[in-house]
This record gives sequence, C-alpha cells and structure tokens, in this order.
Amino acid sequence: MENKMKKKGPIVRYLMGSVYLTLLLVFINLLVYVVSYKGGVILSLGILIYVGSSFAIYLKQKPLILNEMAAFSSQYETFENQLLTEMELPFAIADPTGQVIWGNDAFCAVTEHERLDRFSLDEVFVKLSAESAPPVMGDKKKRAEETTAASAKEETKQKQIRDIAEKKQDNYLVQVKDRLFRLQIRRISINSLELPAEIFEDIGQYPFLQGICLYDETQFRKIQDKYEDEKLVVGLAYLDNYEEALESVEEVRRSLLIALIDRRVGKYFSDFDGIVRKLEKDKYFLVLKNSSLERLKEDRFQILEDVKSVNIGNSMALTISIGIGLNGISFRQNNEYARIAMEMALGRGGDQAAVKDGQTITYWGGKSLQPEKNTRVKARMKAQALKEFLSAKDRVLCMGHKITDVDALGASIGVYRACKTLGKQAQIVINDPSTSIRPLIAGYMEDPEYEQDMFIDSARAMELADEDTVVVVVDTNKPSYTECPELLSRTKTIVVLDHHRRGNEGIDNAVLSYVEPYASSACEMVAEILQYFSEDLKLRSLEADCLYAGIVIDTNNFTTRAGVRTFEAAAYLRRNGADTTRVRKMLRDNIDSYKAKAEAVRTAEIYRDYYAIAVCPGEGLESPTVVGAQAANELLNIAGVKASFVLTRFKQEVYISARAIDEVNVQLMMEKLGGGGHLNVAGAQMKGSEEEVKKSLEKIIDEFIEEGGSRQ
Repeated sequence: MENKMKKKGPIVRYLMGSVYLTLLLVFINLLVYVVSYKGGVILSLGILIYVGSSFAIYLKQKPLILNEMAAFSSQYETFENQLLTEMELPFAIADPTGQVIWGNDAFCAVTEHERLDRFSLDEVFVKLSAESAPPVMGDKKKRAEETTAASAKEETKQKQIRDIAEKKQDNYLVQVKDRLFRLQIRRISINSLELPAEIFEDIGQYPFLQGICLYDETQFRKIQDKYEDEKLVVGLAYLDNYEEALESVEEVRRSLLIALIDRRVGKYFSDFDGIVRKLEKDKYFLVLKNSSLERLKEDRFQILEDVKSVNIGNSMALTISIGIGLNGISFRQNNEYARIAMEMALGRGGDQAAVKDGQTITYWGGKSLQPEKNTRVKARMKAQALKEFLSAKDRVLCMGHKITDVDALGASIGVYRACKTLGKQAQIVINDPSTSIRPLIAGYMEDPEYEQDMFIDSARAMELADEDTVVVVVDTNKPSYTECPELLSRTKTIVVLDHHRRGNEGIDNAVLSYVEPYASSACEMVAEILQYFSEDLKLRSLEADCLYAGIVIDTNNFTTRAGVRTFEAAAYLRRNGADTTRVRKMLRDNIDSYKAKAEAVRTAEIYRDYYAIAVCPGEGLESPTVVGAQAANELLNIAGVKASFVLTRFKQEVYISARAIDEVNVQLMMEKLGGGGHLNVAGAQMKGSEEEVKKSLEKIIDEFIEEGGSRQ
C-alpha cells in the first residue's frame, strides 16, 4: 500500500507541490546572487534551513499520516459495505453462468435466500418478457448437457461466457410470486477488482461478473394495465342487407323488425360496457373500452349470430358488419381505422367483424354467403368509370394472378375487347401459360385479326409501361399475387376487377376498385361491365368463348356460386357467339391429368368424419395445380364430405385447393395458412413437404371445429 501511495494519488500531488516551490526559491536565489552576493548567501542559508525542517517534519509525520489514512479507508469500506448491504434496492452479484454469489438484504428478502447462498437465477425468477433474452436465464438444459463430458462441458461453458460477454447490459421483466420486477444485469470485468476471498472464492477463472439490480414495477404495471384496459376504441356497425330484409317482411311489421334489431344491438354492446348511437337507419357508432374489446373477442362477436336470429316473418335474415379501430396515435385516427376496418369487412362479403390494430387486421365471423344483389346500378357506374380511365390513356396492360387460369384469361380478354373498342393499344401479361389456357391462347395466336404481341411477358410489360399506361388487374386484389407486381409501381392509373374477398394485403393506390365477393367469377363481372361499356362494343365468338369458359370453370359447370346474374352473364355471352360444345372441347383434360386426378380421389382420406384430404401427384403434369383444384371439386361429390382439400407440389411449394358446399368456410381456414379466396372456394401456398403441410392443415381443421366453424 505504501508503494502505491508513493507513486500515485492526490496526496502525492499535494506533497510534490512543496518540491516545486523549493525549486522556485532556488531559482530566485540565483537571481539574488546576480544582484548581491551577500544577499544570495543569506537566502541560500534560509532555503537550506527550510528544506531540512520540511524533510524532518515529513519523516516524523509520515507514519501518523499512513495510519490515519488506513483507519479512514477501513472505516469507509465498512460504511460502504453496510450501505450496500442495507440498501433498499435489491442488488446481487452473480457469475457468468447465472449462479448468485452474494446479495444484499433486500435481494435476500425477495429471493428468500441467505446472503452467501449459491443459487441459480432460474430457481427464483420466472421470465415474462425481454428486450433480448439473457443467456443467464433458461440455461438448465445447457447445464445438464454439459455434465455429459468434462471436455464438452468446459468448451460449452467458455462459449456461453463469450456469448454473454458480448452484451454489456440486459433488461427484462421477471416475476417472483405475485410481484413483478425489471431485472437489470450489468457485466463488469474483474481483472482490476480486489474482492473479499470469503465471498468470491473460485471465480478467478471468469473474466467478468454480473451485477444484478431488481426494480419493483408491480404497482407501475398494474397502473399501466389499467390504463390499457381503460383506453377507448372506436367502432362502426352496419346492417348489410337492410333494404332487402325490410322488403321481405310485411310493411306493418317493418317497424317491429327495426326495433328488435336496434334493441338487440344496443343491449349486446351495453352488456360489454359500451356506448351505441344510431347514425342512420342501418348504421351505428360504437365506443368501447379496450378491456371490453378483449371480452368481445373471447365471445367471438356473438352479435353476428344474434342479429341473424331475429325473425318475425322476414324471409331474408339480416346480417351485420362491424369495424373497430384501436391503438392509433389519436382518437381521430382510431375512427379512421374503424372506417378502414368496415370497408374491409364489407369488401369480404359482410356478416363479420374486422378489428384494425395499427397495421394488423383480424377478422371474426364471415360464415354466411353475401346475398346477391339484383340491381345492376353498381356495374353500370363501374363500366362508365372504367371507360373514362381507359379513354384518358394511350396504352392498357391487363394481367391476372400468377399461374393464370381460365377465369383470369377470360376477364383479361374482355378488358382487351373494351380497349380495342376505344381504339387503344392493349396487351395481356402472361409469363408462363399453363396447359389449361394454352388451347384458348392458341386460337388468338392463329387468328390474323389479333396482334402478334397481344400476349407479352413481364419483362416486355415493364418496357412498355409508363405514366400514360393503365394497368388493369383481374381475378386478384393482392399485389404479390399478380403476374408482375413491379408493374404496379410504373403507373398511377391502376384498375382492380376481382370477385375474391379482400384480405390484409391489397392494392391501395387503385383509382378504380370493383371487388364483388358475391360474383361467381371475374368473367361474370367483366361480362356485366361490357354490357354497359359502349353500344359499339361487340364481342367476337372466340372472345365470348373465353369469358364463358371462365364462368364454367369457376362455377364448376354452374353448380357452385351460380346466381341469377351468373346465368344472365352466360346468356349475354351466348348471344355474342359463345359455343358450349367448343368450350367443352377446349377444357378437356389429357390422359395424364385425368389419371392424376383419379389417383388423388382414390387415395383421399377422411379426417374428422367430414373433411377429405388428398395429395395429387404432380410429376409429369404441366399444370398440377389445376388438376388439384379439379380433384377437390370431385371429392365434394362424396356423401358426407363437408369440405375437401387437395395438396399439390409445384415449383418448390405445396398448393392447397380447398372446396366446400355450404357448411364450412374454407376461406377462413386458408387465411390462417396465408391464403384466401371465397367461403366455399379457396386456396393457399406453403413451403415444406406434403406431410408437413398436411399436419398444419389438420391442426387448422381441429381449431376450426373447436371454434364451432361449421355453418348451420
């Protein structure tokens, strides 16, 4: 200690000050010699007396000073240790493996261990959340594996220590009994520390220690949770088919039906501590607490079923759609979120609740088919709007979804004819035509009346696209599903024509979006639009065949989702030259495809009594996904089957074709697997083997059954 004191410290600097002053006196003494020799001698004698006296005093007082400093250091160390031990903040020291070496009184009180007890953090704390999961927690398995061999244990331990050392600090939430703590770990090197041997024995092998502090956040978390529960969320509720339901009941009973619906809606949300105000005859404004919304989710928005159960003689059941917005930066933004959620719910067919939490949207319900509207006012308005957009630009590029099918091709052909009626240049984007559409495309390529560049690939489309181009997307409303997603960023004029329900992903910057889930196919929608597009528009028989084929494929020969307007669209196409015999010949399968479809049906398994699952062999088939969809349709012909699922491997992915008749909503199932579609026609794409995808599908079916997903 004496050596250290001689070499460093503020005391040494203080003593050196006297030396510097003595040197200054010597310098002054030399100057005095220049002026007066006698005066210099006298000053020199005084300096010698001063130096001698100072040195004698230093030698005499040095032991006393060292003793006083040692006593002060001892007292300060005792005071510091007592302060650390009795500090109210729980504090402890642990080695790199998470073993607690020492803890103060507060830490011992929390953990119920003695100060020098050695125990693992895992034994006391239950980790709830973390910014970065610290290695000192949850390493029991690692430590168990290390005991298998001494060399492996040492190597694993050293690697673990190196990994921990890379992090200087960790913060995460832990629980001890009914108390919550924010546990902070700081890592400190021990190379320069002088540690008491009785506490820190056997730790010389470690390069650092871990200082652990506990901050009690029990009360803060309770207040925070209460604040989250009390936050207000905004909601909208719309009756989907208000006018149609009223028309289906006697006039004298209409007021009773309205009163019953109002009472049912008001009472339901009042039971959840919510406020309901009627905005219009079929619209309600909702205000709820966040905790009430969680209870609504647990209740799975039973109001969707309660409204449908109101019946006083009306032949058409009323359905309701709900949109709720929360966690916006302001109450105004929550209201905007609720409006967007309502648009999504209505765009997916209604009869469901959509909750928009920031950028995430979740759905409940949607188990009933949207009633088909007999009015064509909307189709006429969309036709006129489409005509205006097409007329304002020089070029039109039309594309469907990846692996273009007959419906997407037929709808594109309809848009192509509309463009030609206006005298506009038009091309259809198809990258790799499948076998299902090649016979249809061949007819156009062989006809000299059609341009050779009528069909182009994505590369050519990107070259042609500019700000003076209209991009028309048919048979899909998801940008990632289109043949050329990059094309959507090359122009600001985008039109969407689709009959699939909207999902979380959508083309948000479309100038015209016509999405009607009630329609059987995109070809049906385009056929309706063409009737109101222009009096000069006349479909050629080859074009009518394409549109008619799209309707036939998507309705499975008019047996699925075929409504009044479907047959009216088919009649319009027949009047324009569509030939059913010619279409049937074009849609026939080759022998390999037929055998693959038959094999899928033969090997199908019935899961949970009502769900048929099959794997379609895709080897050697040019369009295995089309064959899989056909096999799924065939499986519905088996008595007792409520839904069918056919798995087909194609291009490193497994495609799922899901079909149902009327009791199961396959769209909700496929959305959980990253896909989508309609209530009774849907699909998804997944990575992995057929067996892995099958297990995931079975898990979804199990969840669906547990949630009571069948439509009664």
